[in-house]
Amino acid sequence: MNQDQDKPDFSNWSCPLPLADYPNIVMGHGGGGKLGNELVEHLFLPAFRNAALENLGDAAVLDLPFNGKPSRIAMSTDSFVVRPMFFPGGSIGELAVNGTVNDLAVSGAVPKYLTAGFILEEGLPLAQLAAIVADVAKAAQIAGVQIVTGDTKVVERGHGDGVYINTAGVGVIREGITVGPHRAQPGDVVLVSGSIGDHGMAILSVREGLEFESPIRSDCAALNGLIANVLDAVGPQVHAMRDPTRGGLASTLNEIASSSGVGVEIDEIALPVHAEVQSACEILGLDPVYVANEGKVVLFVAPEAAEQALAVLRAHPLGREAARIGHVVGEHPRMLIARTAMGSNRVIPTQIGEQLPRIC
Repeated sequence: MNQDQDKPDFSNWSCPLPLADYPNIVMGHGGGGKLGNELVEHLFLPAFRNAALENLGDAAVLDLPFNGKPSRIAMSTDSFVVRPMFFPGGSIGELAVNGTVNDLAVSGAVPKYLTAGFILEEGLPLAQLAAIVADVAKAAQIAGVQIVTGDTKVVERGHGDGVYINTAGVGVIREGITVGPHRAQPGDVVLVSGSIGDHGMAILSVREGLEFESPIRSDCAALNGLIANVLDAVGPQVHAMRDPTRGGLASTLNEIASSSGVGVEIDEIALPVHAEVQSACEILGLDPVYVANEGKVVLFVAPEAAEQALAVLRAHPLGREAARIGHVVGEHPRMLIARTAMGSNRVIPTQIGEQLPRIC
């Protein structure tokens, strides 16, 4: 017998994870991890399946011919249930605008119009609502978008946690730009526009009454101006973009690796993390790569354009701490591998749920 014929073929082997069996919704289903992904892939996607939805990007890209000419728009929606409503560096109002603006921008679109739906709890002080609405208006003005329609509902006391906000947005796709989580390719350089973990740790510090030597502020910001500068400079050489919100940087990189069928390798030493965020994570047993961000973008850029893209990021106020953190490879497809400070490699999986609930 030929001994080679007896050897198993591990070339396409991967460790299977069983589908989590939950008869009821749990908090982890909303955390941007495996549970949330399974909910989308096995419940929502089969029910609503269509070509625009299949991409599962931050926004749907739709072809809408106008006056006989091809035209593309991006459309996105998001709901915001953050607790507390006001936090260092922002509020639920700013978050509601910036989150949807960023989802449009990372899809290659110029954000134009937003809707705003408010679900208010009976007993919410009008002064708090007025402050939130003012933040929505200010954030929209800064981002250069208009709130063009909306809705208001009131629920009984004890059923709404103050206020929830839903925003939907429409933007116009830039000519010649096609980006998506499925377009990363071997050789691409992975860039991040700044420090990671700021938003999640800012929320946690307020929620739990934690005090650190240096205050931690959310990075909540609209990224459309920053992204526009990069696309103006290197345009089609940007293959994929995502804003690493729920589930943090790790979940975002895993999603792109899975969608594109490639491997992603990052250098842990290169990851930009503020000292106070790193210290807080160490105290609380958290990993910054899984902590949410609300003002950062991850870009997959062709190697010949990486340095120019990085320089453009660093020239913008929101990208001064931008860093080159890794690259795309053909090996270990659909996996995220980190090179540690000790020189070893470790697999960074997508978490089942999320370390911090209710952060956006």
